[in-house]
Amino acid sequence: MSPEDRLLTDITIMVDSIEPVDDAESSHIADASAWLCVTGDVFRRTTAPTEPAKHLVSYFLLVDPVSGHILLGDHLKSGLWLPSGGHVEPGENPADTVRRECVEELGVEARFHPDLGPRPLFITVTTTRTDRPDAHTDVSLWFVLAHDHRDPLEPDEREYAGVRWWTPSEIRAADPALFDPHMGRMLDKLKTLGA
Repeated sequence: MSPEDRLLTDITIMVDSIEPVDDAESSHIADASAWLCVTGDVFRRTTAPTEPAKHLVSYFLLVDPVSGHILLGDHLKSGLWLPSGGHVEPGENPADTVRRECVEELGVEARFHPDLGPRPLFITVTTTRTDRPDAHTDVSLWFVLAHDHRDPLEPDEREYAGVRWWTPSEIRAADPALFDPHMGRMLDKLKTLGA
């Protein structure tokens, strides 16, 4: 088996091992699994136009396991409060994307949540930029990292206007339009970890 085939197999196992929190996530897992069975390329290669039009993204939430605070960034391009993360580079394992992006975007080493390790808790399949010529579909694997909210971070000013530690109740009380459309469902999933 070639390294590329092995990586695709590992990603398929990663997706298929996610326990859905609801019917929407079950649908997203089925969509991603079917896509992985028929595609030979899951990595974004170009941006204008976006090729392939469907590709992998690794999101990650820093969660303080003691206080329950969740780090979100005021993302410059989207204007939303989002988890950190980015597109999975060609030949890269999605967990390695998390390791790379954590250093690049927040200036700290990734420490995966002890109950999960380097595997995603949640998956979403979302079509973005539908009003633009670079419309595409992100298959996003959501990982969880453990981080004390009092420890310093070095947010990338090219990515974020700022970062903020939120409590789950603060996120739920805020306008849902401020966040990724799946954030509420991710909070439900985090409850399975006691967060």
